[in-house]
Amino acid sequence: MKSPIVTDVESVDRSYLSPGMPDTAVSESDQRLQELGYKSEFRRDMSLFGVLGISFCAIGILTGMSSAFQTGLFSGGPLGLFWGWNAVYTLEGCETAAQVAEEAKRAEILAPLAVVGSIVGSWLIGLAYMLALLFSVQSIASVQATSFAIPIAQLYYDAVGPRLTLMCLTVVALAQFMAAVTAFTASSRLFYALARDNAFPMKARYMSLNRYQAPYWGVWTSVLVGCIISCAYIGSAVAFNAILSSAAIAVMLSYLQPIIIRVFWPSTSLPVHGPFSLGRWSWTVNFASFLFTVFICVLFILPTAHPTDALNMNYAIVAVGTVMLLVGACWAFWGRFHFEGPVQTASSEAVEGEKVGM
Repeated sequence: MKSPIVTDVESVDRSYLSPGMPDTAVSESDQRLQELGYKSEFRRDMSLFGVLGISFCAIGILTGMSSAFQTGLFSGGPLGLFWGWNAVYTLEGCETAAQVAEEAKRAEILAPLAVVGSIVGSWLIGLAYMLALLFSVQSIASVQATSFAIPIAQLYYDAVGPRLTLMCLTVVALAQFMAAVTAFTASSRLFYALARDNAFPMKARYMSLNRYQAPYWGVWTSVLVGCIISCAYIGSAVAFNAILSSAAIAVMLSYLQPIIIRVFWPSTSLPVHGPFSLGRWSWTVNFASFLFTVFICVLFILPTAHPTDALNMNYAIVAVGTVMLLVGACWAFWGRFHFEGPVQTASSEAVEGEKVGM
């Protein structure tokens, strides 16, 4: 018997929120995946706290705020920083919950909960952290004239002394490490999904899973790319900053693609909605998201100083353009000959058998 479509979150058995979840819920998630034409390959052993944790960690509010705090402090002062502080920082990275959805026990429930929960949690923690930093500032001029690699180290030093500064920076470094590991986890799942649909070369390798259920080719490719980007800082700090800015723009552009479809082609939406739906507010919210995302993308490519010269120019547009050229070349010389759309990896017999089993 086919499982009923959930229309109300409150009516769902909340046992999936805990690690010890019944097999029936896992089977229902696998059935939903098979109905989309995909065979289940990952173990579904992630509860709400696992999915929420990986999404929250990917946002990296501690490391993001620590590295970008001085930009708002020097540009608009404490008041400007308070009113204008990642809106983008509390959004980017929340989609990680969707990228590991095939490993969640009830993806249709846990993934949206994790997206919303990680945004709200990051906003609250980021606000508390920012207020603590602002109240700890002894001298903006001292922070601006620092000889340390990151200005926030000077803020720590002025406020709590050398020993506690080292401890604070160690915590930030550990948070950065965990955010990087989470990013590698998410990107490896993207490589897996692209390879499964014949949208990425070397399909067999990037779909290979090790004994820990990790697509290890995607993991190590992500590590290699991360190391190359980090090495750019040695050659040019300007180039490294351009890469960081372009990364934020690239994420926003990835958000923009489905939003554009929902705004300008709303008839292409799925006929049956999942447990989370905005109903009649859907188009309005998507249109507001469209305007905000376009605004952010334009804002992030503008220079940050005036007058603009070769040293303070924002080269993010060059980095984004380079990525687009590489993607376009990959499509022209390889992708258009292999990619034809979603690949059905689950046979119809398996789907029907799963339905009968339910």
